[in-house]
Amino acid sequence: MPLGYLCLVLHAHLPYVRHPEFEDFLEEDWLYEAITETYIPLLEAFDALERDGVDWRLTMSVTPTLAGMLSDPLLQYRYLRNLDNLIALSAKEIERTRWEPEFNALARMYHQRFNRAREVFVNQYGNNLLNGFRRFYESGKLELITCGATHGFFPLMHHNRNAVHAQIEIGAREFERHFGRRPRGIWLPECGYIEGVDELLAQSGIEYFFTDTHGVLFAEPRPRYGVYAPLICPKSKVAVLARDTESSKQVWSAIEGYPGDYVYRDFYRDVGFDLDYEYLKPHLHSMGERSMLGIKYYKITGRTDQKEPYNHQAALDKAAEHAGNFMFNREKQVEWLSGSMEGRPALIVAPYDAELFGHWWFEGPDWIHFLLRKMHHDQNIVKTITVPEYLARHPNNPSGQPVMSSWGYKGYCEVWLEGSNDWIYPHLHEGADRMVELARQFPDPAPLRRRALNQAARELLLGQSSDWAFIMKTGTMVEYAHERTRVHVLNFNHLYEQIKHDSIDEPWLSEVERRHNAFPNIDYRVFA
Repeated sequence: MPLGYLCLVLHAHLPYVRHPEFEDFLEEDWLYEAITETYIPLLEAFDALERDGVDWRLTMSVTPTLAGMLSDPLLQYRYLRNLDNLIALSAKEIERTRWEPEFNALARMYHQRFNRAREVFVNQYGNNLLNGFRRFYESGKLELITCGATHGFFPLMHHNRNAVHAQIEIGAREFERHFGRRPRGIWLPECGYIEGVDELLAQSGIEYFFTDTHGVLFAEPRPRYGVYAPLICPKSKVAVLARDTESSKQVWSAIEGYPGDYVYRDFYRDVGFDLDYEYLKPHLHSMGERSMLGIKYYKITGRTDQKEPYNHQAALDKAAEHAGNFMFNREKQVEWLSGSMEGRPALIVAPYDAELFGHWWFEGPDWIHFLLRKMHHDQNIVKTITVPEYLARHPNNPSGQPVMSSWGYKGYCEVWLEGSNDWIYPHLHEGADRMVELARQFPDPAPLRRRALNQAARELLLGQSSDWAFIMKTGTMVEYAHERTRVHVLNFNHLYEQIKHDSIDEPWLSEVERRHNAFPNIDYRVFA
């Protein structure tokens, strides 16, 4: 038996961005970039591991909004259109850079990657990457978990338990719709926990969840094994697992983390801003604004504006080196911990945003690939594992009540509740109360009113997304976050009045259903 286990957790999430009312839409690029740069490279890494007989484990949340977008025919079509545009641009780049060997090699690399992404997306997974994740889930190597329906931040919703329950239960139902069975685990949005949430999780059949370090470390009573074993919530019997700060810092930290190494690709130097506008114009959005196109020719280099050309092979070598370093550090960590674990193997939980790997850190999927391969072949001290496997092997775990926490700045609610975004909560709280009122008042409505009630639930859920408050706080795409919050609140209130007065505008309702079509099987009565 190994001295310890590593539970790698990737949180794959994007807010629901789908705009059929426009021919193309800038913020939809968030999904297209993540597919090309993160999700397809991860699936390719899993394929290579399977092909070579590597025994690996990884946990990944696929949030209901992300699953909905990945399975949406309109967004699948638009992704292919986006990819074909990049294939055409990279072909032009091969010609433009023909007398610049370093850049020409990179142009050819991008052209090959974009063509490979198209082949994987269309031919291997039938335009739906959920087919790929489902395959590895069913093999037992990849543990998939759900999330709140729209990533609502539970600590700031908890005044209305029905609203939190709806986020959890719809998340579980959507997971079952996409993956064929109910989820055993959940990623609490933003790792946001407040007392009582675990009881709602138990009602939906959830067996475990993740929180930040201090959520478990300050539990009552203080946990016997710190954050290195599951903690069982006393009332619900749901297991909670906390992030290990040491392993997280090695990847996350802007100062100490691997992604900041000077040999890695520079995220911010993109041809969308570097090249001549007229040359790029056929490849930009219809509004003609410059944007990131995903072709980047420079490495981080250092704290300088004079960037040097990127060398992909050197970056891969560095990723392999960093994977070995991470593995070595986990070996030493579990050796040190073994002295205080009373014979049980330590469980190190290392959670990250999935989009860090590939999108922000170009070499990230290769790092994961190298790490899982090295952990299988090069040592026996620490092995990868999923939470259900650990709980099956070690069913007796300490009990304790976790405390309120998140993985945001300073660990509590400051990111999602401060001067830039506090205005949204009176509207969202009133909307939640009104939705519960509607669900209880109309348990068996006529078909048209049922449609309106289901759409009211969608509008409220979409407005509750923690992403909008986060964007307002960070100052990126703020106008879009304001507009999304405003639209969903106005639509909800309009529906509320129509439902109450039995005066539903069916053509308007049809248009809203077409635009905001998340959760096609939603049942508004979950709010009751």
